[in-house]
Amino acid sequence: MATPTPLSETIPVKRRVVFVVGSGRSGTSTMSGALQTLGMHVPQPEVVADETNPKGFGEPQWVVDFHEELLKRCNVQVSDARPAAWFEAGKLSAFEPLRGRLHDWLEQQFVEGGPELVVKDPRLAWFLGLWRSAALRCDAAPAYVTMLRPVTEVVGSKQKYYNARAGEVQRTAAWVNMMLHTERSTRGSARRFVRYHDMLEDWTVPVFGLGQAFDVDAVKSATANDVRRVHQFIDPTLRRVQLTWDDLEVPTRLREVAEATWQQLDRLADEDGDTPEVHDRLDELRAAYADLYEEAEAIAQSTALAARREGLAQQPGSAVPAQRQGERHGVDRVPHGLRKMVPGSVRRGLRKAVGRER
Repeated sequence: MATPTPLSETIPVKRRVVFVVGSGRSGTSTMSGALQTLGMHVPQPEVVADETNPKGFGEPQWVVDFHEELLKRCNVQVSDARPAAWFEAGKLSAFEPLRGRLHDWLEQQFVEGGPELVVKDPRLAWFLGLWRSAALRCDAAPAYVTMLRPVTEVVGSKQKYYNARAGEVQRTAAWVNMMLHTERSTRGSARRFVRYHDMLEDWTVPVFGLGQAFDVDAVKSATANDVRRVHQFIDPTLRRVQLTWDDLEVPTRLREVAEATWQQLDRLADEDGDTPEVHDRLDELRAAYADLYEEAEAIAQSTALAARREGLAQQPGSAVPAQRQGERHGVDRVPHGLRKMVPGSVRRGLRKAVGRER
């Protein structure tokens, strides 16, 4: 009588990888930590907890380092307000050496950590195509959880816990850019949108909902002890920043686009809220934001050209006379009201060009 073939050789391993995406300070760490506590594997080692996130980040250090490398390659920031930045980052998704490198790493995580992984990093949204390809090459089903938090709270939290040099205007613009393109990039895939305040109020509803939607065994088979440990992990007081538009100085048009974006994204978290109607409205907002950004760049073009000339004047051997000591730089000569209309990333680039970063 023939020896029966081991069950593991006859039935393929069911692999799942859940990507937690969205803007930083929107509850991504809370979601990743909850899924990890229920039994999903976060690749090790993890980024070490600090005062900005005392409960931990729930993100692999290798992933953060990998994304930092890619962002430098394509000259994109973590919080980049430029619509064109998505094109620059997306070009790397077709680079086969990177695709192979990421596939090898991800395959090793499935071997070492089990068939259900959770990968989270605020930088991840820039490279969704690269990760989707790696997951499929590992015979894994990718799924996406986008965390939602009001833009005013996200910006306020970043201003409080991160370097405030970026400014409220730039961070608001970057949030709009990040969230609109993340939504578009995950459209048509297995995805869920979860409000941060819903996680803090009763995490069991959104988490067990996505467990069913994504067919995640670790969530569906959670024990009473697992649930108790997540209750201990999630601290409702983590929502420490609750600002409104009255607390931020943001140009009217940008504020209107940001608020409308939030209202439409918030609808996606409702049951049956992920509809073509909402998609169409978000497409309109993405186009409106691109127009707004293009106008801001056009307004600042003279300043950009002046800054470039001044930067060239500072180079050794330049025939252009250097700016006299004490004379105000091009960036500083622009009236304050006009400077507020220009996204912070543009203003910082101008200051960098003339050696006036701050």
